[in-house]
Amino acid sequence: RRGKVGRIGLCGTNGSKLPEIRSHMDRCIKQNYKDMDLTMEYWPTDENTVKRDAYKGAIDSFEPGDCCTIFTPDDTHFTIALYAINHGLHTIVTKPIVKTLDEHMKLYEAAKRAGVLVMVEVHKRFDPIYVDARDRIKNMGEFGYMYSYMSQPKHQLDTFRVWAGKGSDISYYLNSHHVDFHEWAMLGKSRPIRVTGTCSNGVALKKDICTEDTITLTVQWKNLKDGSLGLAVYTSSWVAPKSDVHSQQRFFYMGHKGEINVDQAHRGYTLSTDDDGYKSVNPLFMKYTPTNGYFSGQNGYGYKSFESFVDAVKKINSNLSSVEDFDSDLATINTTFMTTAILEAGRLSLDNDSIPYSIIYDGPNEHMPTKLIPAFQK
Repeated sequence: RRGKVGRIGLCGTNGSKLPEIRSHMDRCIKQNYKDMDLTMEYWPTDENTVKRDAYKGAIDSFEPGDCCTIFTPDDTHFTIALYAINHGLHTIVTKPIVKTLDEHMKLYEAAKRAGVLVMVEVHKRFDPIYVDARDRIKNMGEFGYMYSYMSQPKHQLDTFRVWAGKGSDISYYLNSHHVDFHEWAMLGKSRPIRVTGTCSNGVALKKDICTEDTITLTVQWKNLKDGSLGLAVYTSSWVAPKSDVHSQQRFFYMGHKGEINVDQAHRGYTLSTDDDGYKSVNPLFMKYTPTNGYFSGQNGYGYKSFESFVDAVKKINSNLSSVEDFDSDLATINTTFMTTAILEAGRLSLDNDSIPYSIIYDGPNEHMPTKLIPAFQK
């Protein structure tokens, strides 16, 4: 309707789910909003087929310069993204973009060869409060301390049962949000040098899901200007009880010259209905309630995250901008190495009795880690 995109395709692995997906989109989109065209192509093309590599046929049907969005289980991101990049598609991948530093480097090199934009979808970068906090952090001196917390209700364990504890964990899934924000705020100022992962368990195990309930990453940062140290503690959980919000999410940041508190889950806007009870709502993320019958969520930061990618691709394809022009504004593959390093080091620590892992930088870029090693390895 706004002329942002043309042809749309949707790809999964199980064709038998397609009728239900079409029904869901008709109910939640077409019947809710005026002038919403749901015309799209689907893969697998056979509704009676399970095809794990259906993404190949979908990607092959598009032209170099087109866009690809990847929202699949964490351990599938690398393979699908690499295929899309090699086909010449500009690609946006939900966080975490990949699970290892090695995979991140391979995507980075492939993107350079193909000349395409590769972006991580981390919508907190478009939340006006987070944007303002990041800008204010620049004037708060050296980094001292940060604590973040993010949760989801325990019924999500059943939703993610297929991959929880197998293909990924709650740290990759949720800590990635605030780790990315911290990396974004620290570019040019500080970098992580050591990570320790610890956890709690029990709730998931009672559901016969072999995974941690809550994961905390304790990360030592080093300020580049004076060599002083900073400390970050990122915690995520998927065993929270139901509450007034789907996801608790907040952080505290302290620099040498100031501090910031942000509670993203509570924006001072509450409502209560007979059907849903009491809720704290946040239309700043996504406004689903129509205005005069039309979808009107275009100003939400959940929407802007995708729109900024599409707009950037249009400028690149029109030779108005280069891929590198967006390194300062978007979460590109070039500028998100430290998040991947922290998340992988946390997983390695958890898998090895919580021993600390050091993040090594032995290349020309001070914000591009090259390897992870046990901290006390001689």
